[in-house]
Amino acid sequence: MASPVTCSVTIRIQEDDFDIAREIALLTKSRTDIGAVVSFSGICRADEDSANIAALTLEHYPDMAEEEIRRHVDEAISRWPLNGVTVIHRVGRFMPGDNIVLVLTASQHRQAAFLAAEFLMDYLKTSAPFWKKEESEAGTGWVEAQARDDEAAARWTRS
Repeated sequence: MASPVTCSVTIRIQEDDFDIAREIALLTKSRTDIGAVVSFSGICRADEDSANIAALTLEHYPDMAEEEIRRHVDEAISRWPLNGVTVIHRVGRFMPGDNIVLVLTASQHRQAAFLAAEFLMDYLKTSAPFWKKEESEAGTGWVEAQARDDEAAARWTRS
């Protein structure tokens, strides 16, 4: 009889940068049951809809953000056979090129890892309690939700 798969979960919201290779090493250390790790890293862009972005500020609701991310990680774990999940979301002020978010999903096989990473990123992009303010040559303003992001997230809705 095979031993049950355990899924390690790390969720952090932080101001400090992260090291993707280090996080993958932490997720997979001493784990011989992992055959695939999918990573997604979100990076601050220099432009958005033809506006030059000088900086981006991310704010969050601390306790609610961790709780909501955990809820969606738990849903991903219930949907796919995952062996590990790491979600790191940074807050603070970012310049173009700075890391903002990291999602790692680990499974025995790649398909589950890819699907879970996409699911989690669609959630983070549309529903996580984070707010973005852009500074550009046109001024400073809060970023509105995008219809294309809502459409991407809608495909995960269970009927």
